[in-house]
Amino acid sequence: MTMTDVSARTRWLAVTSVAMGTFTVVTSEMLPVGLLTSMAADLGVSAGTAGLTMTAPGLVAAVAAPVLAIVARRADRRLVLLGLMALLAVANLAASVAPGHPVMMAARVLTGVSIGGFWAFAAGLGTRLVPERSVGRATSIILGGVSVASVLGVPAATFVSSFAGWRSAFAAAAVFALALLALLAATLPPLKPLPEPETSPAAGERSSWLSGPLTVVLVLTTLTVSGHFVAYTYVRPFLEEVTQAGPALVSTALLLYGAAGVAGNFAAGAWAARNPRLTLIVLVTLMGLAMVALSPAGVPALAALVVWGAGYGGVGVSLQLWIMREGGGELGTALYVGAFNVSIALGAFAGGRIADGLSVPAVMWTGAALAAISVAVAGIAGRSRTIGS
Repeated sequence: MTMTDVSARTRWLAVTSVAMGTFTVVTSEMLPVGLLTSMAADLGVSAGTAGLTMTAPGLVAAVAAPVLAIVARRADRRLVLLGLMALLAVANLAASVAPGHPVMMAARVLTGVSIGGFWAFAAGLGTRLVPERSVGRATSIILGGVSVASVLGVPAATFVSSFAGWRSAFAAAAVFALALLALLAATLPPLKPLPEPETSPAAGERSSWLSGPLTVVLVLTTLTVSGHFVAYTYVRPFLEEVTQAGPALVSTALLLYGAAGVAGNFAAGAWAARNPRLTLIVLVTLMGLAMVALSPAGVPALAALVVWGAGYGGVGVSLQLWIMREGGGELGTALYVGAFNVSIALGAFAGGRIADGLSVPAVMWTGAALAAISVAVAGIAGRSRTIGS
């Protein structure tokens, strides 16, 4: 069966299923952020060491994305996605019952394989699931799962863990992955490998293309995402130690952050479609200001987190639309996925070293500094003819 044989409703159900898949893999990646304090205590490690559960899947995903794209380039995308979702269910289940830090780290490595492969393959499926006139909308929905997960996954996990413990959050993610596995199996048709997009650079042009517009976007991805995760990975310890927030207030703060992020995601979409560079500058500026405001605890934490969430919520969409605008194709998407996940890992790792070696508030200043550098790079790039804006 191909998508020409089914109704429009079935096509969009498939698109929605894939979007739920991207949401699930990225939510699984983010789970430790809101659970670090209780995870560290239960596993008998420091908060900084527990932060390695964020570093490992990010690094693995960055490698898995291009490797799986090469190894499975002739495979049916439907079977690949089903296999990766099954792997994610196993990884989350293993994390939920991990007796110690080594087993938890092994589970998070498996999570990283699923994240990198699923995200990289899913990003380009719009061309196979809907008619050509609807590809843009379908791609936005699929990639929207990544953005929404980045801002909703942590609050949801924190909310669940506040009632039943941190292990329950991983168990719930495993059950959700199994349910989604069934949904994907029911909605996705056989999907042959995608042809190289016409807008992708020819082999002889790829070197100059990689040294120009795409490189700028990848640098901005690294600066922005690593700066975010330097600070955000340790936002719960910050709220508890600096603002003296209790579990209920922490959960509320992260839920408000998530709601603001969802709003920022959809608000930024239309604007970024017209001018991704300027949109990114505004969003990252909001993020940096929020981190600075939190650092001295001179601004109500809830207000600062709402601004932070609104800013970061639109970052993923803006960067992906910039990649698409520059004709990145599958290569650009794979490199973007790699850069995004390396940045998550670097940010979480650096934040852990700063939190353990200096102080928890210092992670906020570091994140704000990286945000400022990102804004400066985007501003300079805007005056260059190597990018379009």
